[in-house]
Amino acid sequence: MDGSQKTAGDARVGILAGFAELDRILRGELTRVSSLQRGGIDVSPGRLSQIIVVLGMVYGICMGTFAVFRLRGPSAWQLVASMVKVPLLFYLTLLVTLPSLYVFNALVGSRLTLGSVVRLLVASLGVMVTVLASLGPIVAFFSVSTTSYPFMVLFNVVVFGISGSLGLLFLLQTLHRLSILDSQTPGPPGEAAWESAEPAGALDPVENRVLGKHVKRVFQIWVIVFGLVGAQMGWVLRPFIGNPDIGFVWFRGRESNFFQAVFRTFLSLFS
Repeated sequence: MDGSQKTAGDARVGILAGFAELDRILRGELTRVSSLQRGGIDVSPGRLSQIIVVLGMVYGICMGTFAVFRLRGPSAWQLVASMVKVPLLFYLTLLVTLPSLYVFNALVGSRLTLGSVVRLLVASLGVMVTVLASLGPIVAFFSVSTTSYPFMVLFNVVVFGISGSLGLLFLLQTLHRLSILDSQTPGPPGEAAWESAEPAGALDPVENRVLGKHVKRVFQIWVIVFGLVGAQMGWVLRPFIGNPDIGFVWFRGRESNFFQAVFRTFLSLFS
């Protein structure tokens, strides 16, 4: 009994520490140049991953609410499926794109280790999922108040687009700071110069510091790759919302692609 209580207490402490870590990421405390000088963003991937899963499940519940209130009868299984698939979407995308980010970093001369790249990507996922979960109540509201399946599909695409854009902006700004740090000569003079240009938040650019064009272009290409992989991964894992005209299935067959489906859904919204 004492052992189980200790395990539960440790898990609770770990979750609270994960939320505190995520809060420091959102406020920019862990991505300040003075913090990054130690060699990367100082986060615990395991602890932060627990929070990402929890927040992803929260958004999955909001996303699957449409299936619970659909006119042709509720589908509780769709709610369960969405809870599982939203965190899975982010981590499968991370798994597919991690090697390319590591190689791209090496090409531009970054000294980030594989472990540092993993921590940076997990932190970026934390920003994405936090924004996503914060918009979850709005998604749930529209899920309850409308019967239009095409509208809900497009609305969720927009919400994912907003959260993904902010998460990738966080990633780019952090990579920017790390790349500039790599080009500086260590020592007190460099540290003093950085303190005067310390950005206020996680998404703020560093003043008077310009990233090389080739470095910036390489990172921008990777961001596009991440977005494409994430979009298509969502298409592979569908359904997330649950088409009211089709019975529940965990996964649908392989057909078309994400972008063709969004275009068709947009046209059906006005038909």
